Amino acid sequence: MPRALSKTAKHVWVLLTPKPMAEKVDISGRNIIVTGARPYSLGYETAKILASWGASVVATSRHAAQAEKSLKDDLCKIGVNENNIAVRPLDLCDVDSVNGFATWYGENYGDKLHALVNNAGILKDVLQPWKKMPLTEDGFEIHWRINYLGSFHLTHLLLPLLKQTGLESGDARIVNVSSHLHDQGKNEDLFNDEKTYHSLSAYGRSKLAMIHFSREIERRFAQEYNLHSMAVHPGSVDTNMTRLEIPEGRIGDIWKRVGSALAPLIMLHRTHGAQTTVMCASQSPLQGGQYYVRCKAEEPTDACKDEAVSRRLWDKSEAWVETLKKPDGGEHEQI
Repeated sequence: MPRALSKTAKHVWVLLTPKPMAEKVDISGRNIIVTGARPYSLGYETAKILASWGASVVATSRHAAQAEKSLKDDLCKIGVNENNIAVRPLDLCDVDSVNGFATWYGENYGDKLHALVNNAGILKDVLQPWKKMPLTEDGFEIHWRINYLGSFHLTHLLLPLLKQTGLESGDARIVNVSSHLHDQGKNEDLFNDEKTYHSLSAYGRSKLAMIHFSREIERRFAQEYNLHSMAVHPGSVDTNMTRLEIPEGRIGDIWKRVGSALAPLIMLHRTHGAQTTVMCASQSPLQGGQYYVRCKAEEPTDACKDEAVSRRLWDKSEAWVETLKKPDGGEHEQI
C-alpha cells in the first residue's frame, strides 16, 4: 500500500476509535515548562492539564498576556488554583528572548526544573509548498530555526537545572514534540539545506531532528543524571497552526463556519492531541529515548536510529550555541 494511502487509513482509524487518555497523576511540587502555549494550541492544552494536576507550570507564548489570562480563567472554572500557571513571552527565533527567558526562570523558580516540554513550532506555506525558502533574520530556514534550533538553544541553557533536578529527585525529563511527518526528512538534509525547497519536507526535517535530539539526550544524560527524553507525535490535531489564513468579510465568515464544522471530522481535538505529551511529562516510570504515539511507544523511521547522525547533529548544534556567547555574535555555521 502506498505510504500516503497507508497514513490516510491510519488517520481515519485514529479518528473513529476511542482516544487514549493519559492517566491522571498527582504532580504537585513539580516545576514544568511548556513552550508554545497560545490559545487553541497543543501547548495550551498541555499546560492547562499539567497545571490542573498540581504542577507549577511556566508556559510560553509570543502572546503571553492573552494566553495567561485565558489559562488562569480556565483553571478557575474547574476549581484549580490559578497560581499554578504563569505565562512568559518567548520567541525561539530571537537569541536575546531565549537567553532572557532562561535567566528569568532561574531567578524566579530557583534551582528546580522537573520537565521541559519543547512544544512550540510552526508549519508554513501549506498551500504554497514550493514557495521560495523563507529565512529568518539570522539566515536559517524558518522551520529549522524555530522548530529545532530554538528548542535546542533553550534546552541547552536549561540543562544545568534539569540535570541537577534529575540527580536530586531521581526524575527529570525533556519531551520533544515531533510528528509522523518526520518521515519527510532525510538525515543528509540535517546538515545542508535541501537543493529544492518544499515546506513540508522542511517541516519534516525539523521534526526528524527533534527525534535525534531526544535520543541523544537519553544517551548522554539518562544514566548519570536521571534525565530522560521522549519524542512525541501528537496526531493530526485541529490547532491554530493547522488552520489556514482566512480572508476577512462575508467569504471569510463562510469559510470559518465550514471549517469549524469539518474540523472534528478530519482532525483530533486539542484535548486528545495533548494526551501523549502530558503522559510523557508526568507518568513515572517511563522509558526514555523512545518515540511515543497514542500514549505508547512506536518505531520511528530507520533514519532516526542512526546514532552517528544523532551525535553529529548534537555536536553541530552545540557548536552553534557556543557562537552565540561571543560578544559579536560570530558567524553562524549552517547546520
